[in-house]
Amino acid sequence: MELTNLIAIVTVGIFAETSYLVLKSVQPAKVKDGILLDTSVLIDGRIVPIARSGLISSKLIVPRCVVRELQFMADRADHDKRERARYGLDVIEQLQAIEQLKIEVIDDGITSQQGVDEQLINLALKWQARLCTIDYNLNKSARVQAVRVININELAHALRVTYLPGETLEVKLQQPGQDSHQAVGYLDDGTMVVVDNARIFIGQTLTVEATRVLQTAAGKMMFAKHHEKISKGKTKTAQPPAQATAQTSRRTANQKRRPTHRKPKTPEDSLVDLANRA
Repeated sequence: MELTNLIAIVTVGIFAETSYLVLKSVQPAKVKDGILLDTSVLIDGRIVPIARSGLISSKLIVPRCVVRELQFMADRADHDKRERARYGLDVIEQLQAIEQLKIEVIDDGITSQQGVDEQLINLALKWQARLCTIDYNLNKSARVQAVRVININELAHALRVTYLPGETLEVKLQQPGQDSHQAVGYLDDGTMVVVDNARIFIGQTLTVEATRVLQTAAGKMMFAKHHEKISKGKTKTAQPPAQATAQTSRRTANQKRRPTHRKPKTPEDSLVDLANRA
């Protein structure tokens, strides 16, 4: 009788362990606090240098639905999208080659009829994972549904260099500003720089001095004045002052004779105009 009970207990134990192993092999591992990568992040590619920097300590998770979407785009989309999709698949391989990084491609079953985005949100909720995306609509939808989101665009914005009033920097002036004396250039991170009394230097790289830095809903912009020296060994002025004055006078006279046709304001012009009034 005791032997029979012992055999029954051992049998139940073996059955329970076997069932656990089968379920573990069939169902994807639940990675708490892992980071789900969506298609837009892989196509973007900036996740690779971020991972190589060692800033990512959590496990990266690439669901099969994302891999399938990249493969579908690589096979059937137009030329540009095919190239981006193939690059996204290469990014997965680059991430897998980083030794200190933990990354796993997990089978998440059949893609939901509602699409890959909705499936990613459901997986993030189910696995208690964070979602890494640069897709604006997916970002909004995930936050509404209480999913923790990592947005690489927000990270890049936070890492922009901060210039204080009085500091000098180099900027290439590319176009006229809102006011007649202003010129506009851009820093590498996209910050717009409006330089006073510098319209005659458009097309040149100037050393300018920051006077005001504004943070707006459209991004960061800076007001500056041109420094005494122009970078890269150029002369102080692009043309002799007398010649510049004469050309300015002729331009003013021509403008008076010609009927004025105002070009429509762009969002950038409105932003500069608003900042000038501040």
